[in-house]
Amino acid sequence: MSRNRLPAEGLIITFSLAEGVPLRRPRGSDGYPPYDIERLPADKGQDRLRITLAVAGFAEEELDVTIEGGQLSITGRQAEREEQDFLFRGIAARQFQRVFALEEGMEVTGASLRNGLLSIEIIRMAPMHLVRKINISAAQ
Repeated sequence: MSRNRLPAEGLIITFSLAEGVPLRRPRGSDGYPPYDIERLPADKGQDRLRITLAVAGFAEEELDVTIEGGQLSITGRQAEREEQDFLFRGIAARQFQRVFALEEGMEVTGASLRNGLLSIEIIRMAPMHLVRKINISAAQ
C-alpha cells in the first residue's frame, strides 16, 4: 500500500476551514512567490476560491499549472536571457514551484495572467447524491 505524501512546501486547500483561522505556511517554504487564497461568493450553488500568485517578470509560456493526483502544482521557469551589462541587479531571476493539495470534489476551472498576477479559479462541485437499487436474491 502506497501513500501519497505532500511535498515539503505543500498546503491543503479546503472550504471547510473555520472562519478567521489563518493558514500556516508549511515548513521549508521560502515564501516565493507570495500568494493569496480568497473565498469568492458562491455561484449557482458552487463554492468558489481563487489562488493568486505574484509572478512579475514571468511570461505566460514560462508558467505551468498542472493537476495530478489531487495536487495543484504551479511552476515558473524563466528562460535564459542574453547576457546584459547590469550596473546593479536587484531583480532575481529564479525558478519556483508551489504545490497545493485540493480537497476531494474541488476542480480548477481556469487560470489567467494579468499585470504580473497569476489567478487560478477553483470550485467545489456539489456532491452527487446517487441512489442505487440493490436487488435481494432469495436463498434456496
